[in-house]
Amino acid sequence: MAREQPNVGDLLPLLETSDLHQLEEIRGLINEQLSTERGSMLLNGLVDYFLETNSAQAMHILSFSQRHLLDKMNECMTKQACRLPTLTLLGHVIRKQPSWIHKIARYPLLLSLLKCLKTDTDVVVLITGVLVLITLLPMIPQAGKQHLWEYFDIFGRLEVYLIHLHASVYSLFHRLYGMYPCNFVSYLRSHYSMKENMETFEEVVKPMLEHVRIHPELVTGTKDHELDPTRWKKYEIHDIVIECAKVSLDPKEASCEEGYATMPENFYPQVHMRPQDCTSSPYTDLHSSYGQKTSHIYETLLNVMIWCFLPFYINVNSYLSDFRLLVGHLEMSPCTVGSGEGSIF
Repeated sequence: MAREQPNVGDLLPLLETSDLHQLEEIRGLINEQLSTERGSMLLNGLVDYFLETNSAQAMHILSFSQRHLLDKMNECMTKQACRLPTLTLLGHVIRKQPSWIHKIARYPLLLSLLKCLKTDTDVVVLITGVLVLITLLPMIPQAGKQHLWEYFDIFGRLEVYLIHLHASVYSLFHRLYGMYPCNFVSYLRSHYSMKENMETFEEVVKPMLEHVRIHPELVTGTKDHELDPTRWKKYEIHDIVIECAKVSLDPKEASCEEGYATMPENFYPQVHMRPQDCTSSPYTDLHSSYGQKTSHIYETLLNVMIWCFLPFYINVNSYLSDFRLLVGHLEMSPCTVGSGEGSIF
C-alpha cells in the first residue's frame, strides 16, 4: 500500500511544537515537500502562514528556499497590509546571506522594494525598507546604473520630508557614499545646486558630509568605474561593509568597523529641520498599520534593528546606544509618537 501523503496545511501549526524531535520531523516533511512539483504551493502557504503568525520556525525554513520565494514576496509587497511583515521576512532572509541572494537584483522584488521606498508613507514600513536596502546593497553592488539613480532618488525623497527617518537616512547616506562616491557626489551636486533645495542641503545633507572623510575614489576613480562589475569581484560582502566604515569620521564607526553608519552624538543638535505641521505636510497620513501604541512601535524598531544591524556589531553597548538615538529622535520629532490628536501613530 502506498504511503499516505501528509496534509502539509495541517503540518504548519505543528511548527510551533515544543517537542524538538517532533519539530525536526515536521521540518523534514516540509522540506521534502518543498522539493517536489507541488513545492510552490506549499511555499505560498508557508509565506502566508508566516505573515499571519510571524512564526520564527516558518521564517527559518523560508530563509533557505529560493524557488518561488522571491516571486511570492513580490506578490505580497503589492498588498499594504502584508508589506511590513514581508519586509521583515526579506530582511531575515538577507541576513542569512543564502548563496542565491545576489540573484535578487534580477527579480521584480527589488523593484517592488524600491517602489515602496519611493511611494509609501507608513513610517515603520519606510524604516524597515531602508534598513533592508542598506543591508542588501553590499550583496548586489553591481546592480546597474538604473537602480543606482533610484537609490539616490530614495535618499532625496526621504531626507526632505520624514524627520522620523533621519537615523535611517543617515545610514543610507553612508552606504551610498561608501560604495558609489563619484556617482553619489555627482547626484548631490546636481540635486542640491538648485535654489529650491539649498535649504535642505544646509540643514540635512551638509551635516552628514561633515562626518565623512574624502573618499579615495573621488581622486582616483570615475563614475563609470564604480559601475564596472569587475570592480566588485575582489570584494566579499564584509569587505564592502568595512570599506564603507573606513570613510566615516565617527569614532565608533572608524575604530570598530561595525559596517553601518552610527549616528554621531553631536549630529542631532546640528540638524534644524524645518518645522512640519502635521495637518499641512504632504505626508500627513502616516498611520502605521502595525499598531497604535508607542510601545509597539519601539518593539517593531527593536526587531528591525536586531535582524538588520545587530549581526554587524561587535559591541552590544554600541548597538544599544544607537537604538536609543533612533528612539530618542522619534520622541523629539515635531509629530510625537502617541495617541493624541495629530500624532503619527
